[in-house]
Amino acid sequence: MGDGVETVTAARWAEVVSYVRLRYEVLEEVESWVRFRLDTGNGRTQQVTVHLVPDLDGTAWAEISSPVGWADRVDLRRLLELVGSSNVGGAAVVDGIALVKHTVPLGALDLELEFERPLLSVVTRADELEQELSQADAF
Repeated sequence: MGDGVETVTAARWAEVVSYVRLRYEVLEEVESWVRFRLDTGNGRTQQVTVHLVPDLDGTAWAEISSPVGWADRVDLRRLLELVGSSNVGGAAVVDGIALVKHTVPLGALDLELEFERPLLSVVTRADELEQELSQADAF
């Protein structure tokens, strides 16, 4: 990646992190990711992590992920079926945690339209699935 692309990526990523800091409770932040919590209503909250994911073609992406539960405590087949019917996100297991994930390009991203909407969709879906599949609010 050339210096110009890296500079644009760094600036765009800084905008995403700033957007999150101004609106949500940040739990942890490092250079390439930020983890934060959202209130989902009815006394429930949901954690979400946004990772900076550089692509091989020079385009950076933001990966939005939100946990559903511990992978060994949820029905993973049912999770795949339920996520498969969603318009946003896919399912994954990372470090033993079942997640709903979605990725958006950072290029000319309109933060409110192209980041906030998918973010809220992923968080809402993950919280619904956490409640259905684990009957808990652990994340």
